[in-house]
Amino acid sequence: MALRVFKIGSQWDEEEIFDRIQKGDEKALEAVYKKYYRMMTKLVITNSGSEDEARDVYQDALVVFWQKARSGNLVLTSKMSTYIYSICQNLWRKELDRKKRLSNEEKDSSESIDMDKPEREKIIAQCMNQLDETCRRVLMYYYFDEMSMQEIADKLGFANTDTAKTKKYKCKQKLDELVKGQYSEQDFLD
Repeated sequence: MALRVFKIGSQWDEEEIFDRIQKGDEKALEAVYKKYYRMMTKLVITNSGSEDEARDVYQDALVVFWQKARSGNLVLTSKMSTYIYSICQNLWRKELDRKKRLSNEEKDSSESIDMDKPEREKIIAQCMNQLDETCRRVLMYYYFDEMSMQEIADKLGFANTDTAKTKKYKCKQKLDELVKGQYSEQDFLD
């Protein structure tokens, strides 16, 4: 069988290439990769991404596309490029959300409770005692035992790390409100 060079352009060519991808033809997938590389990577780069991130997202999108096409369950109702573009959009959105969560977690950890002064320790301990048991444990594990969100989720039986993060955030808010409501700024000044 002669090696065929694919040129994606007309609808018929695209249908033929999709058919070949469904049958496991990696050359057809390679043709798709080259054809849409610029379009797909531009999506990420113009939305705060680097060239490397763009390439990774596009490669991941093609893996998803390949797996869905090979499963036999994918019926294209749009152009292949439109379908792959939507996969890239979703993957990049998830990556941006992940980066934002990590950034917020870093900010939270840099706001750790300062325990240098005995008065501060006493005030915070009194307010911690007013929290429910779960909140006390979450905050103790996070700030004092320096456990990860995964460790806290496992230890307290939360469904996942997102549940643990949400609980920690809400408990920290309650603690802040208690401290601000019961003590003036003067209690925290040197």
